[in-house]
Amino acid sequence: MKKLVAIFSIITLVSCSKEKQPIAYGEDSCDFCKMTIVDQIHGAEIVTDKGKVYKFDALECLIDFKHEMSKETPEQFFTNHYLAPSELISAKTAVYLISENIPSPMGEFITAFPNREEAQKVQLEKGGAIYTWDEILDQQQN
Repeated sequence: MKKLVAIFSIITLVSCSKEKQPIAYGEDSCDFCKMTIVDQIHGAEIVTDKGKVYKFDALECLIDFKHEMSKETPEQFFTNHYLAPSELISAKTAVYLISENIPSPMGEFITAFPNREEAQKVQLEKGGAIYTWDEILDQQQN
């Protein structure tokens, strides 16, 4: 009986985890547009307050999905970034460059960077405009 309680406790803890999950590129599908996630620079995730993870092929899909959520509360937002493809960082603290010289899966040209300095370095080469999380949310609502 003790083993059964221990196993149930472990399963409950793991299933209620509020952590990001690795994206299985080429296997996972975007929870918004249903495309297979293959671009390791532009993937994104939402983790809800209940620990449910939604995966996206681009930040704009995450934003559109977020606006349509009504039964769940998004708690954490993650994005891949330009400097370390497939690494997920906090979308709220990331800095975004919109440049037509960096293609993205959904054609909005939004690329994340871990900080403003790194975004500015790439901006010098690729052009475009830099945005914060709040600014990118406003930009996508219009």
